[in-house]
Amino acid sequence: MRMQRYLVLVSALIFGCGLFLAGAEGADNAKKKQQQQKIVQKLLKQQQKQQKLAAAKLEAAKAAEAAKAAEAAKATTPAFAKTSKTPVRPAFEKVKPIDASDLAKRIDSHIDAGLAKTKIPASDRATDAEFMRRVYLDLTGVIPSAEQAAAFLDSKDPNKRAKLIDELLASEAFGNHLADVWMVLMAPRNSDNRRIGFEKFRDWLEAKFNSNTSWDVIVREILTATGTVDDNAATTYFLANQGVDKLNDSVNKLFLGVRLECAQCHNHPFTDYKQTEYWGMAQFFTKVRLANPKGNTKNGTEPGVQETANGKGARLPENAMTVPAKFLGGDSPTLGAKDPYRPVLAKWITAPENPFFAKAAVNRVWGLLMGRGIVNPVDDMHDDNLATHPELLNELAGQFTAHKFDIKSLFRGICNSEAYQRSSRAVAGNKDDVERFSHAQVKVMTPEQLFDSLTKVVGSNQAPKARGQKGANKGNANVRQRFVDFFATGDEPKPTEYEAGIPQALKLMNSPALAQTDRVVRALAQQGSNSKAVIEQLYLATLSRRPTSEELAKLQGYVSSNGTAATAYGDILWALINSSEFTLVR
Repeated sequence: MRMQRYLVLVSALIFGCGLFLAGAEGADNAKKKQQQQKIVQKLLKQQQKQQKLAAAKLEAAKAAEAAKAAEAAKATTPAFAKTSKTPVRPAFEKVKPIDASDLAKRIDSHIDAGLAKTKIPASDRATDAEFMRRVYLDLTGVIPSAEQAAAFLDSKDPNKRAKLIDELLASEAFGNHLADVWMVLMAPRNSDNRRIGFEKFRDWLEAKFNSNTSWDVIVREILTATGTVDDNAATTYFLANQGVDKLNDSVNKLFLGVRLECAQCHNHPFTDYKQTEYWGMAQFFTKVRLANPKGNTKNGTEPGVQETANGKGARLPENAMTVPAKFLGGDSPTLGAKDPYRPVLAKWITAPENPFFAKAAVNRVWGLLMGRGIVNPVDDMHDDNLATHPELLNELAGQFTAHKFDIKSLFRGICNSEAYQRSSRAVAGNKDDVERFSHAQVKVMTPEQLFDSLTKVVGSNQAPKARGQKGANKGNANVRQRFVDFFATGDEPKPTEYEAGIPQALKLMNSPALAQTDRVVRALAQQGSNSKAVIEQLYLATLSRRPTSEELAKLQGYVSSNGTAATAYGDILWALINSSEFTLVR
């Protein structure tokens, strides 16, 4: 304002001088006129100089303000290394491990603070029925049985939710489900060589998750796997992702949470990742050599993976750059010509000091449970795709590292939080919220969850045998795989709309499954004339809740007006499993 007043004053002086000149002309004093003109010119030059000075000060102030804002944003943003000039550095401090209940409280503290700051109200706590069905599907991939549902709903234990979480994490179904999740990620449904059969890899993952093998150990064993599929099932990962570029893309997305594909042919358009960084990471896979990768058993050679000593391994794409092996955003390790490359990379990826690794893992688990990541998409972490709750992401990563990458501990902490246990029903003011976790996100069952839940409802014995348990046979596994392939499209797990409908799905499970449905209905009908008990049983078996009084009255009327009870109950069962409530995870 002071500068503006000064410029106004200068302008007034110039205007006054102009008037003075007009009067001087009448006096015909040429010398005086020249002097006055010089004064005007001098004042004009001073004005221009002051204007330039004011503009320069304004630009400097703007630059300082922008720098201050950038520094503030940087302080609240995950500190991921972006360029080769920026070494990978810890993005979170080392912390002491805390138990699940304390971690749940810390989670709620971060989420509630974000809601208060944005003035978004939180939804109520989920009902017992909502929570139970959600946690069963999230931790075991299948809905509870009618008996399990009734037992939980009728329990008066104030700690029954925490106890159920512990029970499900300790069950074999937990490993079954996580194996399904990671098989889709590590061996995509449209990946190379599906005909080889990936059942052994799935069983291997299932055993690792059920024994609670730490995540860093699992990843190291996968990345360094050699031998045949029979001897080392983890080699399947390389058979499913053949080629240096595919391996590089997959490893960075799954274990570091970053997408480098766009940097394969040119510098990444939206991040600071360079083409040299893409091929620097890719160099770690150039010694991978696949033996009988197509699985042609006629030649007597089992599919397998080797690490060559001479570097003549995987074939590079035509657009490949020849650069030294280099850690993403870090240094180039010293590697001898005959040294194996993958163990060096695996050690760097899983190191506690590597901020990419822990954050990628906790963000993916958060996304699996909460419906979206703290950074979303979960595999696209970079400084232009900010975390909605950066402090929470840092704390989760720090605790995951402090617990030595204990997977079950991470699941336990998140599931015990009030943020996870909120209802999916929106309230006034949070309907449009998708980033602040004010209410649970409605998810759709994956094809695997749908198959296993349907078989549980109809009492079929196909599901457990297809899920890698004892007594498994190829026929049952193939039934499940055909079902999954029927509904699943794309190379990543996405919510499916099941456009073909449940009846077509059951037909894919073959006629014995349909016969099981009829037997279930007949058995219920033989329980007597207590239609209320039968209808409640059907609801508990399918929707994991009891019917409302209105639903019960309407369906009792339907049963009484129908010719045979078995037919009426069959119609009710079909209606329930065809409902959106059955296929949704609320």
